Amino acid sequence: MGIIDRIKEIEAEMARTQKNKATEYHLGQLKAKIAKLRTQLLEPPKGSSGAGEGFEVTKYGHGRVALIGFPSVGKSTLLTMLTGTQSEAAAYEFTTLTCIPGIIHYNGTKIQLLDLPGIIEGASEGKGRGRQVIAVSKSSDIVLMVLDASKSEGHRQILTKELEAVGLRLNKKPPQIYFKKKKTGGISFNSTIQLTHIDEKLCYQILHEYKIHNAELLFREDSTVDDLIDVIEGNRKYMKCIYVYNKIDVVGIDDVDKLARQPNSIVISCNLKLNFDRLLASMWDAMGLVRVYTKPQGQQPDFSDPVVLSSDRGGCSVEDFCNHIHRSLVKEVKYVLVWGSSARHSPQHCGLSHVLQDEDVVQIVKKKEKESEGRGRFKSHTTGPDRIADRVKKAPLKN
Repeated sequence: MGIIDRIKEIEAEMARTQKNKATEYHLGQLKAKIAKLRTQLLEPPKGSSGAGEGFEVTKYGHGRVALIGFPSVGKSTLLTMLTGTQSEAAAYEFTTLTCIPGIIHYNGTKIQLLDLPGIIEGASEGKGRGRQVIAVSKSSDIVLMVLDASKSEGHRQILTKELEAVGLRLNKKPPQIYFKKKKTGGISFNSTIQLTHIDEKLCYQILHEYKIHNAELLFREDSTVDDLIDVIEGNRKYMKCIYVYNKIDVVGIDDVDKLARQPNSIVISCNLKLNFDRLLASMWDAMGLVRVYTKPQGQQPDFSDPVVLSSDRGGCSVEDFCNHIHRSLVKEVKYVLVWGSSARHSPQHCGLSHVLQDEDVVQIVKKKEKESEGRGRFKSHTTGPDRIADRVKKAPLKN
């Protein structure tokens, strides 16, 4: 029996099992088994080099956005509208068969937009080109899930389910669970809050399913079984997702209003070029890019070419800003002067741990080179030898 068949068999058993207090331990073990099998499904086959057929797209710009959706929802048209890159668009499905990149120039930054082939139900099991599409999505900063406003809401649920099956968690925060494997000592279970979805016995059973018999486990929030499995697996990626509903020109105004009021949702029309500015603003807010301008000493700030930082790509502190310019610059910094919204007063003397905000101006003051000859009255002007033994004796005075 293959891995996919075993997953389907366990899912069928979970569907047959009634959910109550007596069966929660059994369901927890089944969830752990499915998570292990799905992890094995994504691993390369044994004996291979690990490199498989995929999309080779070099990262470019200050951020990467992936377009995900069913076939014929308008992804290629949206890429052409926003970037000017020509991507083939037609009325039939699966027009795009590979990954097509484009560049969005917005607020002085360059954002890479990827048009990926449409995925279908079962993409997490390898149907279509689902695995390659999801692999590229994992390397992106945010995901734009393009949906057809005239279709049912089930498309969004199907896509979310397929992405979660391969470890992508959309618009979720990592669970506050501390987990660490040990060599000896057994399992240490603690919690700082009352747990309602999981207990100590269920945690032991899930850990034993992973053959973990020595570990530390601390719950800082009321987590579920799925959260614990995600922490144990350790290969989950938590990403922000914007749900883009296209083709709003073919539905009624009431339906458009209902879709627009949903969280993390934007309604657009590629046919009529509607609401693109709102979409770009939402992308900018979701990516959290921070533009920092440099100011040389005694000169005006350079507003033409900002240094773009991000909390997802390294961080936004002054130390991260220095490392972005050059790795050796951190050792030479004496202090920095900061103008902008992150400063309490302009300019503010800051250290390396100061967190910068968008459109801040930074001036770096370097340390002065130490004088080897001393300072003030201790400064030596002689050119003679330092050791007494090396000094030349003077001739004796004549009487």
